[in-house]
Amino acid sequence: MSNQATTSGAGAPRKRAIDKVNASLKRRYAAERRFHLIGMGAVILGLSFVAILFLDIISKGYPAFQQTYIQLQVHFAAGMIDPDGSRERDTLVRANYLKLVRDALKEQFPEVTDRREQRALNAILSPAAPLQLQDLVLSNPSVIGTTRDVWVLADDDIDQFVKGHIKRDLPQSDRRVKDQTIAWLDVLDERGRLEKKLNTPFFTNGTSREPELAGIAGALMGSFYTLLLTLLFSFPIGVGAALYLEEFAPKNRWTDIIEVNINNLAAVPSIVFGLLGLAVFIGFFGVPRSTPLVGALVLTLMTLPTIIIASRAALKSVPPSIREGALGVGASPLQAQFHHVLPLAMPGMLTGTIIGMAQALGETAPLLMIGMIAFIVDIPGGFTDPSTVLPVQIFLWADSPERGFVEKTSAAIMVLLGFLMLMNLAAVLLRRKFERRW
Repeated sequence: MSNQATTSGAGAPRKRAIDKVNASLKRRYAAERRFHLIGMGAVILGLSFVAILFLDIISKGYPAFQQTYIQLQVHFAAGMIDPDGSRERDTLVRANYLKLVRDALKEQFPEVTDRREQRALNAILSPAAPLQLQDLVLSNPSVIGTTRDVWVLADDDIDQFVKGHIKRDLPQSDRRVKDQTIAWLDVLDERGRLEKKLNTPFFTNGTSREPELAGIAGALMGSFYTLLLTLLFSFPIGVGAALYLEEFAPKNRWTDIIEVNINNLAAVPSIVFGLLGLAVFIGFFGVPRSTPLVGALVLTLMTLPTIIIASRAALKSVPPSIREGALGVGASPLQAQFHHVLPLAMPGMLTGTIIGMAQALGETAPLLMIGMIAFIVDIPGGFTDPSTVLPVQIFLWADSPERGFVEKTSAAIMVLLGFLMLMNLAAVLLRRKFERRW
């Protein structure tokens, strides 16, 4: 009996301890489940916001890939375009194409005789309509003396009405397209002379103050020249700096200071690099403002820390046995690095470089500081021509009051995001293709 009492007395504290441990485990498991649910909720919330952002951009931007055109029966009168029949370019350029396009529109509505109504009727055409006729004549002079059906651009307000952004059921005082203009558009639509077509000027034109004429060709070429120079400047410098610091530089106080500063530069706000470029490259060296050259120099400074850090990580991932084997068969340290280590580290270096280029493609603040915010209509043809880049073009369009620029802004963002996704996809594919497991 005494033994049983002793055992029972000893078992009670053990049972209380076990119960206490079980209760603690339940609290831990409950806390773990709560943390798991909070983490999943945060991920879902973040993805939801990203999805909402993308849907908003796409819903506003996809209409910009179409533009409203009006078909006119244009008589290319030889007496007006080329009265002497010389077919000289200077003579063809000086012809009155505005009268040609207005006469063609008037033929569709011969009942419009009042001067005020005629001005309202002419306003449904884009200011670029005469230029379209001019380009047609210059590219194909054989149209002179003939009558052709030509699709010309409609005005941006007409385009917004046809796309449904201007509602016809609103009071006339609350919309930019009046009732008479709507009646004319309905007639053109019934005759099959009003259609939405692929907006090729968006991809072939430079920027413009008229929404229907504005395109991204100039910004795309500016981004291309800027990124090309940035790659040519930053890749060899970044790889060389990483190779020296990782493989050849002595480990002392100076190299420690350099490494700390490289890591700090990666976190410096990008506008600081713009201020540096404004003071040094433009102010001191006299590099022309608003050119891909000065933009590339600034972006090179900004992307170098990213490339150096990624390149050093790639060099560290190469096993020491590769270096030792190369040195063991008589290779010099430089030969061991260039012939054996660098080829194996190159996939990681390329990945870091592409990520740095993607970062540079989306930068706006440093380029604003060096003058690439200028309104430039012409498409740049070289590294020293005035130009802008796609993010700055988006910034300029976003500040425009016209409704037509809203969809152009969203469409340009879609193009920019597409390029960024392609560059990141290229980085992933390069790593998977060339990466080796050790």
